[in-house]
Amino acid sequence: MIANNENKPRVVVAMSGGVDSSLAAALMAQKGYDVIGITIKTYDYESVGGNDAHDSSCCSIDGINMARDVASKFHFPHYVFDFSERFKKEVIDGFVAEYLAGRTPNPCVNCNQKIKWEYLIEKATALGANYICTGHYAKVRYDESSKRYVLSRGVDSTKDQSYALCALSQESLSKTIFPLADMTKSEVRKLAAEYGLASAKKPESYEICFVPDNDYTRFLRDAVPGLENRIEGGEIMMNGRPVGKHRGYAFYTIGQRKGLGLSNEKPLYVKGIDATRNTVEVDIDASLFSKTLAADHVNMVKYSSLDEGKTYTGKIRYKDSGAECMAKTTRDGQMEVEFVNPRRAITPGQTIVLYENDDVVAGGIITRSLN
Repeated sequence: MIANNENKPRVVVAMSGGVDSSLAAALMAQKGYDVIGITIKTYDYESVGGNDAHDSSCCSIDGINMARDVASKFHFPHYVFDFSERFKKEVIDGFVAEYLAGRTPNPCVNCNQKIKWEYLIEKATALGANYICTGHYAKVRYDESSKRYVLSRGVDSTKDQSYALCALSQESLSKTIFPLADMTKSEVRKLAAEYGLASAKKPESYEICFVPDNDYTRFLRDAVPGLENRIEGGEIMMNGRPVGKHRGYAFYTIGQRKGLGLSNEKPLYVKGIDATRNTVEVDIDASLFSKTLAADHVNMVKYSSLDEGKTYTGKIRYKDSGAECMAKTTRDGQMEVEFVNPRRAITPGQTIVLYENDDVVAGGIITRSLN
């Protein structure tokens, strides 16, 4: 264990080398914390393929060097930990399994819960740290009345990341600091430039880190040799009858229009995916709307249970603006959400997050739409 620096509160800062985590580390050092910077290696660049950016994505060699420069500038230690084995097991393998089951996963939610928090907290504890800190745009506070830690949206609504953090446990939230909570992205870049951080003008990365070319089809083909030959040629179904052949059910997602290879009087979209029968169901846009969904892997955040009499705002995907809904917990521990108005393309595998104003109430993984 590293000796504590003058009994200052110790914090481990997760540093990808991007502007957000770099500034977060700088701010914690400026505030007098005993900072330890950690960059985690989450995958082998050669093994995931598609790396057109030449390792310039999250946690790359370039990112490691940028993080190290910040540590040197603000005089705190920086370490690189290899989390790739656990990342493959917890995130990549799960990502592939979900697609093979006919669902469309959001691996960032799982990564945040299992890797960037639970596993990182283990490392932080071993280093004698009281907290972990990240550059996420979100807020956390302790509510004295409920005795719970509450996760909320960050000030910058265009960059808010509370949706992807909905699976964090109360234990994880209790050890978390978000120094960028009250800042906008433009303010972050401006302050980073004033601090002389090289990442101030670094472009953002929007793709999933281990699919750097954003080509999920290519990634799945590489990850599962022979997959295309195994699943291609199944039926595309419409109203119970075959209307064509698909190129592999795992290469489609709910709401998709392009790449169907079908002609119809009205545009057709993917409505359902059945991995067991190797079929893809299509229909017109109006058929994609549903009011109710079920979700599992439910994580309660603001409250310990749902209030069936309350109205929440439910987001069914990251870029969804949200819609009015009510929710309840079923006998089997799942969550059932009913929207006031039908939502388009509710997608199994995606995350449903309930909000009360700016606070995250609960999150879960969508299993199906019910009507």
